[in-house]
Amino acid sequence: MKWMNKLERKYGKYAVNNLIFYILALNAIVFMLSLMSPGLFDLLVLYRDRLFQGEIWRLLTYLFIPPTYSPFWIIFVLYFYYLIGTGLEQAWGAFRLNLYYVFGMAGTTLAAFITGAGYTGAYLNLSLFFAFAHLYPDFEVLIFFILPVKVKYLAWLNWALFGYSVIFLTLPYKIAAVAAVANYFIFFGPDIYRSIKLRQQVQENRRRFISEVRKAQKKR
Repeated sequence: MKWMNKLERKYGKYAVNNLIFYILALNAIVFMLSLMSPGLFDLLVLYRDRLFQGEIWRLLTYLFIPPTYSPFWIIFVLYFYYLIGTGLEQAWGAFRLNLYYVFGMAGTTLAAFITGAGYTGAYLNLSLFFAFAHLYPDFEVLIFFILPVKVKYLAWLNWALFGYSVIFLTLPYKIAAVAAVANYFIFFGPDIYRSIKLRQQVQENRRRFISEVRKAQKKR
């Protein structure tokens, strides 16, 4: 995209390399601290009303709330997101990954201001996974460390859960889900649109070819 290329040429030098590593490291630190202080997470969640009371750190700290509270799963989940982050940075470069993440943060913050509900980085993390699955659809992960599954199938399942959230959950969840994954459609929307148009054109050409063949056969 031309506008993204222009931004990268102008601001690319300010990009944070290994951004996901630093975010996940803070996730790990917060997880360990929470074992000693169970009420810690409530101090980090993004709440609009708390922001208006001066707790501006919440604009960032919600990103550091771990994606799981399980001591058993935390290592594997953080490692999985590290693979996702490094894979995206290798495909895009640091600047575009930073931009993708900032767009996701902006969407989550906007949702918090609209609804007043409390938010973590859950949907933002989901948008990272969607981007990774789009770029590396045949990458395999081991479910329960045994069953190999391609990430594109896991992405389809998560898109189904996303759709369920948008359709059936309450308004704060609907807005949070849509806002946080808007970055996915900003980055991949044009490609998806072109792919759909190309598929439609191929189908139309196939129908036209079959029609011409049938007409030729009738003339014989």
